[in-house]
Amino acid sequence: MIKAYPEDLFDEIKLLAKFPEESHMEGLKIHRDADPVLIKSAKSLFNKGIISQDDGGYLTDSGREMAEHLHMVLDTMSKG
Repeated sequence: MIKAYPEDLFDEIKLLAKFPEESHMEGLKIHRDADPVLIKSAKSLFNKGIISQDDGGYLTDSGREMAEHLHMVLDTMSKG
């Protein structure tokens, strides 16, 4: 059976992929006039404990771990 994932999940993944890989001291700021999809994704990642603020901020410990795995998947898939 093929599992269907909601589009919102992919929007969150896209935002998570934008967080810097190299430094834990760098984060993102989502401005009030940003795309509503981006704002919604940031709030959802915050509510899930993945980022430190509902408008971006820094990755939490679990967020850093998730981002590392995500970047490994993306790097592997982009080698095609």
